[in-house]
Amino acid sequence: MRDYLKFYIDGRWVDPAQPKAIDVINPATEKSAGRISMGSATDVDRAVRAARAAFADYSQTSVQERTALLERILAEYKKRYADMAAAITEEMGAPAALARDAQAAMGLAHLQTALEVLKNYRFNEARGSTLLVKEPIGVCGFITPWNWPVNQIACKVAPALAVGCTMVLKPSEIAPFSAVIWTEIMDAAQVPAGVFNLVNGDGPTVGAALSSHPEVDMVSFTGSTRAGIEVARNAAPTVKRVHQELGGKSPNIILEDADFQHAVTAGVRGVMGNSGQSCNAPTRMLVPNARMAEALAIAKAAAEATTVGDPASGAALGPVVSAAQWDKIQTLIHKGIEEGATVVAGGPGKPVGLETGYYVKPTVLGHVNNQMTVAREEIFGPVLTILGYDTVEQAVEIGNDTPYGLAAYVSGSDPEATRKVASRLRAGQVNINSATLDLSAPFGGFKQSGNGREWGDHAFGEFLEVKAMLGFAPKAAAA
Repeated sequence: MRDYLKFYIDGRWVDPAQPKAIDVINPATEKSAGRISMGSATDVDRAVRAARAAFADYSQTSVQERTALLERILAEYKKRYADMAAAITEEMGAPAALARDAQAAMGLAHLQTALEVLKNYRFNEARGSTLLVKEPIGVCGFITPWNWPVNQIACKVAPALAVGCTMVLKPSEIAPFSAVIWTEIMDAAQVPAGVFNLVNGDGPTVGAALSSHPEVDMVSFTGSTRAGIEVARNAAPTVKRVHQELGGKSPNIILEDADFQHAVTAGVRGVMGNSGQSCNAPTRMLVPNARMAEALAIAKAAAEATTVGDPASGAALGPVVSAAQWDKIQTLIHKGIEEGATVVAGGPGKPVGLETGYYVKPTVLGHVNNQMTVAREEIFGPVLTILGYDTVEQAVEIGNDTPYGLAAYVSGSDPEATRKVASRLRAGQVNINSATLDLSAPFGGFKQSGNGREWGDHAFGEFLEVKAMLGFAPKAAAA
């Protein structure tokens, strides 16, 4: 049992202003794995004021000093790598291999990327007699989710530290263990007091207090579009910068000439990974109606080959994160069936032999049209919907017919035609033919998938203000 009942404020572990603890449930066992304290507006205010006080000095540190700090954090992260992976498995049910090779690995990768970007980043630019200076925006409030917990912490904290910001983190109360370990890493790396602060709690209390606090200059939120709207509303009266990475319902267009065995199988795996709990998952697969039967057969085989079980068992899929999430997924599967979708694989209920734990069958719904609920709403579970199209023009139209725009996917054997389709999709990141992950590529969405970008050098810009210093350099004397 983990008891994480203190917050980290101004370089020290402190008791909450008002003692109130909740259990953190292990989704594989449905039992408590530990407890955390729930913070209040008083705790947030204390943390923000510590961050504000620390900003005066930390914002003036040199690139060399911040580089050394990131190197220390990276070294401490490596020491705690196994602890981080184990915590992620326990708090949100990621299979041990996924937690080790992907979840924890992303935290390490974002630190490494920020470190390399910092070494070559240009904070000053001369334009004639004017000097453009990029300065840290100030105190940042970070509200992070449970599905890729340390990934989302690292891709905010690392670039913010790199450019000279101070911060307060509120991780998800559903999966907070990894955030506490992250904070222990920060403490061990001797991050200056007040630069990084942690307050646990829920969105309506701690999240709202953080996003509305007048001394917070910028709030970065990752989560549902519904919650992102509330963050923006809370932030509006103080006119702070709001960065949001929100939901998705990403199209995956498989063109007529694609290698269907590879493309459909990869599409199924892309949805099933992390038990479907990824905002950029390719959840709407679009295939030519003329090849629908072939696509459904391949998808069925791929889904049925996907193993589900205890995170320590070697299964590909663990449970989803909570009872509430399981119920939502089941409701949407039933809704899809009611509206005319065909169950190609999986379906409602738990897999045989997995009555305990929030396990979901790897599910494929066929003969879906884009007006069905399962094609419009983010299910956030291992559920793939397959839609048909007759022309490429229709495929692009269907692909873009969504309030979201986080990611999109295209597969085809003709490079020029495939790139042309990719260029027409309204999404922040478009993957062509199962391209490998690029941590230097910006990540973020169009439309209701949010605003701003994370990852690589684009992330730095989210935490910087631009100051124009006119007359910085004297004009040359006339000849």
